[in-house]
Amino acid sequence: MNAVPALPFQPAIIDWRTLDERERDAVLARPAPLADAKRTTTVRAIIADVRARGDAALREYSARFDGCAIDRFDVGADEFATAWSNVPATIRDAMRRAIERVEAFHIAQKSADMRCDTAPGVRCEQLIRPIDRVGLYAPAGSAPLPSTVWMLAVPARVAGCGEVVLATPPRKDGSADPAVLVAAQLCGVTRVLKLGGAQAIAALAYGTESVPRCAKIFGPGNAWVTAAKLEVAADAQGAAIDLPAGPSEVLVIADASADPDFVAADLLAQAEHGADSQVVLVSDNDALLGAVAEALSSQLATLPRAAIARESLAHARLIRVADPDAAVEVSERYAPEHLIVNVREPRALLPKLSNAGSIFLGPWSPESVGDYCAGPNHVLPTLGFARAFGGVGVDSFVRRVYVQELDESGLRAIGPDAALLARAEGLEAHARSVDLRLAAQERAR
Repeated sequence: MNAVPALPFQPAIIDWRTLDERERDAVLARPAPLADAKRTTTVRAIIADVRARGDAALREYSARFDGCAIDRFDVGADEFATAWSNVPATIRDAMRRAIERVEAFHIAQKSADMRCDTAPGVRCEQLIRPIDRVGLYAPAGSAPLPSTVWMLAVPARVAGCGEVVLATPPRKDGSADPAVLVAAQLCGVTRVLKLGGAQAIAALAYGTESVPRCAKIFGPGNAWVTAAKLEVAADAQGAAIDLPAGPSEVLVIADASADPDFVAADLLAQAEHGADSQVVLVSDNDALLGAVAEALSSQLATLPRAAIARESLAHARLIRVADPDAAVEVSERYAPEHLIVNVREPRALLPKLSNAGSIFLGPWSPESVGDYCAGPNHVLPTLGFARAFGGVGVDSFVRRVYVQELDESGLRAIGPDAALLARAEGLEAHARSVDLRLAAQERAR
């Protein structure tokens, strides 16, 4: 690997052209594996305990992991009122505007029932039906994320879900984060539970005396939350989940036209999420790469979460490529959660890009607006899952129910094909279920 030595908080510049395939895989490897045997064992034990002891287990885990005694998990009207008074009106108004934009996008995204006749007398339909009860998870650790509330609650509302339950970790004093509660109120979510971690996911998946069982669970979280979501999703008795998710990540494609301060700011915006977040810059311009490395150093010095961002930058990547096509190749191979295309003609690259959770085009489209208020959802696939998964949307909260209705002529038209294909698969009972009806029609003639 061809790298220039750098300070610990300033990533080395890697020349992609000099790397073989094994080295390229290593450069694009995520910093931490999703699976951890010890964590998985602990999470399984927590889930089993919550299933066996319900609320009693939840209270013990709240005391152990959150450092607080929880008597009642549900947030009461007085707590909502206190939260409302503690969040400045300017923030509440900004939340309202963000929710309006997110709702506008998701309303436009909504699918409709459809029907078509695939043969004379064969009517086929697709019915869109909302999931009855969903569980949402809003993180509230070192940086509470009220934006996650509207990114999940808004599409749930647009989809028409019958019941929405929101879980969020309690603070040391046993209260929920005020901004999270205000966001819930603005989205019309009235059932908020002070629960966090793997125990919250277990409660939402299986139910307890105080927590209703949910059919599907949504929302980002730390490694423990992610592990718990994967566990309950793998259990037929558990709950479905939105998508596999890990630490936050961004890849920026930039050329000589990009402002290095903008690029560095975008990288740091993602790096400050957590020490396991990953940021990648790909460029065909040496001067830009060097200028961004310097800008990272200077901007980092004034960040309140500099310690976290510095840890994240330890596994950041600044990659030199030959041309824009090579930059696209790197991005498609990495499949980032967030992709920023900060080049002279960003839309020209768009047809070549598909492996990304969300794409931001041009110098005036920072990823931060996508986190809060542009409109599309910010709950996105990470760890390369963007190759197969899309971000959360209205369709994540609904089910497609198919309907088939044949009249006599319809069965005569396609029944023989069904019987023939059933016998080709060795399924005689399938074939006879058609043959009996066709024979009945013949007798009735």
